[in-house]
Amino acid sequence: MPGSGSGSPLRAVTARCTDAKDGRGVRVHPKEATLQRSRARQSSSRWKKRYRATRPKIERKLAHLMFRRHGGRRARVRGCDRTRHDFALLAAAHNLARLARLGVHFDGAAWAR
Repeated sequence: MPGSGSGSPLRAVTARCTDAKDGRGVRVHPKEATLQRSRARQSSSRWKKRYRATRPKIERKLAHLMFRRHGGRRARVRGCDRTRHDFALLAAAHNLARLARLGVHFDGAAWAR
């Protein structure tokens, strides 16, 4: 800790202390409790099973969107808002193409297959 200097009780016992004369400062993330809860939840076998089941599908969809025919990783416009809107339009077009391949259509009142 700053200001603790050589008064650290660990300094005499172990070599794990820093050589800095002012000691070492440790900052804790403002959302540390949330991060710890998430890490604990992610260590459960139930979470891992669900994650492994859905991740390949999501990764494949992102790969499809990044395919060069759809613009790839390069933005076609400048600016954060315009890029975000362009990507949303790209995702919507990709979703509509997927619906067409599945044979889904809108009959005026509802979506039908």
